[in-house]
Amino acid sequence: MNLSFNTRWRDELPGFYTALRPTPLHNARVIWHNAPLAQELEIPESFFTPAQGAGVWGGEALLPGMSPLAQVYSGHQFGAWAGQLGDGRGILLGEQQLSNGRTVDWHLKGAGLTPYSRMGDGRAVLRSTIRESLASEALHYLGIPGTRALTIVTSDTPVYRETVESGAMLMRIAESHIRFGHFEHFYYRHDIDSVRTLADFAIRHYWPHLQHEADGYALWFQDIVARTARMIARWQTVGFAHGVMNTDNMSILGLTLDYGPFGFLDDYQPAFICNHSDHQGRYRFDNQPAVGLWNLQCLAQALSPLIAVDTLNAALDDYQTVLFREYGQRMRRKLGLFSEENGDNDLLNGLYALMEREGSDYSRTFRLLSETEQHNGASPLRDEFIDRAAFDAWFTQYRARLQQEQVDDAQRQQAMKQANPAIVLRNWLAQRAIEQAEKGDYQELHRLHDALRDPWCDRDDEYSRRPPDWGKRLEVSCSS
Repeated sequence: MNLSFNTRWRDELPGFYTALRPTPLHNARVIWHNAPLAQELEIPESFFTPAQGAGVWGGEALLPGMSPLAQVYSGHQFGAWAGQLGDGRGILLGEQQLSNGRTVDWHLKGAGLTPYSRMGDGRAVLRSTIRESLASEALHYLGIPGTRALTIVTSDTPVYRETVESGAMLMRIAESHIRFGHFEHFYYRHDIDSVRTLADFAIRHYWPHLQHEADGYALWFQDIVARTARMIARWQTVGFAHGVMNTDNMSILGLTLDYGPFGFLDDYQPAFICNHSDHQGRYRFDNQPAVGLWNLQCLAQALSPLIAVDTLNAALDDYQTVLFREYGQRMRRKLGLFSEENGDNDLLNGLYALMEREGSDYSRTFRLLSETEQHNGASPLRDEFIDRAAFDAWFTQYRARLQQEQVDDAQRQQAMKQANPAIVLRNWLAQRAIEQAEKGDYQELHRLHDALRDPWCDRDDEYSRRPPDWGKRLEVSCSS
C-alpha cells in the first residue's frame, strides 16, 4: 500500500519555513508504535519493522511525497514576549492525505538542529518522548483533543541534559501544528500580508465552510475561542495541568500541544504546579483557565489587522461562558446528575473543600463516588476521609439531590463510570516506565499504553491506587 502525502504548507506558505531533512541518530531502533493509530492512518504493520535501522521513524528515510521543513513562529513564554522561536528540534516531514479526505501532519520531534534551535541541540531524549507519547494517548482516550504519538525511536546517540541520556525521536500526528505563535511572529514583524495569508490558509483547509462568509474572520476567531475554552474545561475535569501554556504551545484547532512538564492531580490541590521551572506558579492548575484567555488575547492582538477590535473583544467575552458551560456539564456527569439545579455548584464546592482539606486523591475520589447508592447511607468513599462527620453531612445532601431525579442506581453508576476514569497518567507511572526503558526494558511502556486505552474500566491494580510517597515528590521541568 502506498501512503499519499501532499505539500500544502511548502507550496502555499513560502517564507513560513526552512526546508531541511532530519539528522539521523546512531543505531536508532523503534521501541514502540501505536498500532490502533497506525490502522486509522492506513499504515501497513510492515512499515514499523524496517529492514535496517529505524527508517522514516528515525529520520533516516523519507516516504514518496514527503517534503521536510521546519516551521518558523514566535510567542509569549511565561507571560513575556520571547521573539522568534520555531521548530527547534522538530521537522514537519509531510502532510498525509487519507482515503477519507482527512489530512494529518507527520511531525518528527528530536530530528536535529534547525535554523530555529537557538542554543539547543535539536534533540529529544528518551524520557521526554515517552512522557509525550503516554500523555497524548492518555488524553485522547479521555476524550480530550490533542496531538497523537505514532512511534518512539531510541538510539546510542548521547544527548546532554542534567546527565547524559539516550537521544530519541517521536513521530507526532496532528490535524495541524498551526500555533497562536505563528500569527504573532508575522504581526510583530509588521508583516500583515503574511498574517492574512496564514489566516486564509487555515480557513481554507480547516474551516472551509467560512471561506465565502462576509464575516468569515470573525466567525473563525469565535470558534478558536470556543475550542480553546472547551479544551481547558476538559483538562480541568480530569485533573490535568499543562506545564508550559505559552502562546507557541497553543493550537488554533483547540488541540493539546507540546507535552513536557505536565501533571495529573494526585492529591486535590487547586494551586498544584506541575512544572518545577514555573517559579511564579503562572501555570498552576487553578490558573490555567485564566492563562487560556490571556493567550487568546495575544492571538486577538495578532489578528487585529483583520478583525475589528470590538468584534475580537465580543468573542473573548464568550470564553468564560463556553468554559463554564463545558465544565459544568462535565462535572455534573462526574457527580451523576442528569438535570441542572441551582445548588449544584455549592454541592461540588462542598466536596472540593473536603478534598482540599484532607488531601484527597482527585481521580480516586470521583471513581469511588461512582458507586453511590442513593438510598444507602454507606459509601466506599467514606473510608477515604478522616473527618467522617463532615463527609456524612455532605453525603446526606448529595444523596438527597440524587433522589430528586428518580434515576435508578445502575443507570447512574454506569454513566458516572464513563465520566470518572479509573486510571489517569500519574507522574510516577510514567517515571516507572521511563526508568525501565532507559535500562532497555520496554515491557512497562507497552503495558501502560495498553492500560491507558481503557481508562473507564474497573481495575484493582497499582494503576488505580494512590501513588506511593516517592511518586508525589517527583519534580518535572521543561527539559522533560
